[in-house]
Amino acid sequence: GLKHRREVPGKSAIFSGEHFVLEETDWYLLNLFRLWWHYGISFLRLQMWVEEVMEKFMRIYKYQAHGYAFSSLEELLRSLGGDAFINMTQRSVAESLLEVGVTQRFVDDVVAAVLRSSYGQSVLVPAFAGAMSLVGAQGSTWAVEGGNKLVCSGLLKLTKANVIPARVTGVSLHSSEGRALYQVHYEGSEGQGSAFYDMVVVTTPLHPSRSNFTFENFEPPIANFPGAFQPSVTSVVHGYLNSSYFGFPDPKLFPFASILTTDTPDLFFNTMDNICPVNISAAFRRKQPQEAAVWRVFSQQPLDKQQLKTLFRSYYSVQVTEWQAYPRYDATKSLPPIVLHENLFYLSGVEWVASSMEMIAVAAKNVALLAYNRWHQDLEKIDQKDLMHKVKTEL
Repeated sequence: GLKHRREVPGKSAIFSGEHFVLEETDWYLLNLFRLWWHYGISFLRLQMWVEEVMEKFMRIYKYQAHGYAFSSLEELLRSLGGDAFINMTQRSVAESLLEVGVTQRFVDDVVAAVLRSSYGQSVLVPAFAGAMSLVGAQGSTWAVEGGNKLVCSGLLKLTKANVIPARVTGVSLHSSEGRALYQVHYEGSEGQGSAFYDMVVVTTPLHPSRSNFTFENFEPPIANFPGAFQPSVTSVVHGYLNSSYFGFPDPKLFPFASILTTDTPDLFFNTMDNICPVNISAAFRRKQPQEAAVWRVFSQQPLDKQQLKTLFRSYYSVQVTEWQAYPRYDATKSLPPIVLHENLFYLSGVEWVASSMEMIAVAAKNVALLAYNRWHQDLEKIDQKDLMHKVKTEL
């Protein structure tokens, strides 16, 4: 029942802090020519590399449609792309792209801008996370009319889940007739409470900077995993863009709705874009560049008044949200487990492979299938080798 939000045309550009290194036009062929003129065939090599990764990644949907699940992230990745996919979590996207013939200049200008926009990090992020980020930059994603939050509320409605509006504070292990039983403790508006479950799925990151609950009675103990998160600051500004800062003294001539940035030390923001409402009518049009519009600015630190004055001639309002957005991918090289205990599963570890809504959805279905198969002792559906051959045989 969800509807695709109508796309609103808008051009993008990559800013170095002094000038635009790449500008999008209204003509597709001209855009391709500019890419070729500046970077040779690097764009094609990048596209071929990303398509090869995605072609293998898409196998997961066939596996899951046939009920197969994986007990670790390593097994999941190995089933899709062999040891090559495992290695892609250990080496940088820059190293992988240079190896297939993408030029250093293209990596520094274009790939770096995309990764700063999506993850707020450099081209040193792991190759698998980088590939997922670059897929999203190719315009194949889409938004939900009314807001992407409707995906979550819609799923809750369809599953008819019993939602308890409370914050989980801990999970303790008990036993019943020789089987593990988990007591989930929580705090709500009516005070503290708890409930017993046969299975529990933990979806909050279990890392020192994020974890806010405890595990009790587990032997060996379940500890926080190594790693930190990348802070991101989102500033939603309603105001008049200072186009002069970007080399356009006349605001009427500023043509871009989205500005990405290269990895330049003096740049104080990662990306900014002219955002549209979650509901877009047929008559909706973007504001003219000289008019006040709503801009979203991503940065690693809150913008001070001088930085806001640099980006905007004047503004009516600023709304700031600080959050721990993504894993800091240079912080650890190990992947968290999926199975924490007999029927205690961990979902958010997949973010350390790559962080996106699609990756979380894939991981969630994997956990559901894994829990089901383990409960019914259907071990032939777990961590099977040569799955492509098995799926073809079943068909």
